[in-house]
Amino acid sequence: MTTSRQGTLGIDFGTSNSAVSWASPQGTARLIPLEGDALAMPTAVFYNAEDGTTHFGREAIGLYLEGTEGRLMRSLKSLLGSPLLMETTLIHNTQVSFQDIVATFLATLRDRATHTLGFAPQRVVMGRPVHFVDDDAARDAQAEQSLREAAQAVGFDEVSFQLEPIAAALDYERRLTRESTVLVVDLGGGTSDFTVVRLGPDRIARSDRAQDILATTGVHIGGTDFDQKLSLENVMPLLGYRHLGPQERMVPSNLFFDLSTWHLINWLYQPRAINQAKALRTNYNDPRLHERLMRVLTERHGHHIAHEVEQAKIRCSMTDDNTSVDLSCLEAHLSAPLDASHMQSNLDALLQSTVACAQDCVEAAGLTHTGIDAIYLTGGSSALRPFQRVLQNAFPEVAMVEGDLFGGVASGLAYSA
Repeated sequence: MTTSRQGTLGIDFGTSNSAVSWASPQGTARLIPLEGDALAMPTAVFYNAEDGTTHFGREAIGLYLEGTEGRLMRSLKSLLGSPLLMETTLIHNTQVSFQDIVATFLATLRDRATHTLGFAPQRVVMGRPVHFVDDDAARDAQAEQSLREAAQAVGFDEVSFQLEPIAAALDYERRLTRESTVLVVDLGGGTSDFTVVRLGPDRIARSDRAQDILATTGVHIGGTDFDQKLSLENVMPLLGYRHLGPQERMVPSNLFFDLSTWHLINWLYQPRAINQAKALRTNYNDPRLHERLMRVLTERHGHHIAHEVEQAKIRCSMTDDNTSVDLSCLEAHLSAPLDASHMQSNLDALLQSTVACAQDCVEAAGLTHTGIDAIYLTGGSSALRPFQRVLQNAFPEVAMVEGDLFGGVASGLAYSA
């Protein structure tokens, strides 16, 4: 399909999922299919060691989970602003930086947009969280610059940025019939961002919306942090986390934190890390736990387990019922129970910190919860029922509106130009 070349591509490059939208001047934004009919794609890259090919999204995750030999890369956005971004790793017998891997993923998003539009888009608005890095302005600026350079490297001539919660607000505004003061809640895989903004049909045409944005806040907590916490509380004890050794000392915990963190798992497959894990054998009273740990590392089950934790979290949240994390990749019939009430309590500290950031945003806007007409939810993690309960308790009687969880930010980015 071809359309006017005068327009803007919006790219929501997310920690867990990404989406792309196109809007021509004064036109309606439309999401671009990225995998078949799917309008959002997991931010995942798989380097197939068997045939030297590279795969993306659901296909990447599927190949890895099927046991294809290779490297799975996820949570790439979490590396922005980190010294690890310029580190190199061996891919298809070549040392490649993680910055280049980010560019590879962006190039695929642009290629798929080009296929749909019939031409290569030149102007892009990239989404960014309120803070890539908390409490470090220099690293935060470097994170944005790294993403800018990656976008330029894949062929975009004009690259600009918009805060993701503001982009979500611009998308939501198209559905409003009256002026409203809205708290936009954008919970992604890596960050939680909030904006209090005035929206309405009479404001859409204004070229300068700065006066409508009353406050923005953000915190580096998101879906991957929820997954890490659930993994540590439910799965990692089966590998030795908090296990008391012969001298009543706990097994060192750093390894388990890394094994519960998507973008750090690959480092544990390196020979040095495996040797360090082997040396922990003397810290265990129960050799079965250490054997499981070594099986995870030597057979590279880390990402598979992280995926199962994420899926169990989603099931538990959707049904508000108990479920379990499938660990049969380690032992036949092995699983870790995930109780709905325990999930709420395990995540409570993270959820309270996240909602406190939302309250700070409303306070910074000079309002109380009674001054908010609606709470607009976007980002996949905002669908988590434990989060919605804590948020509703903090803002009683304020209506919560669930938007396009995976596509709303991308659409708003295209509008923001």
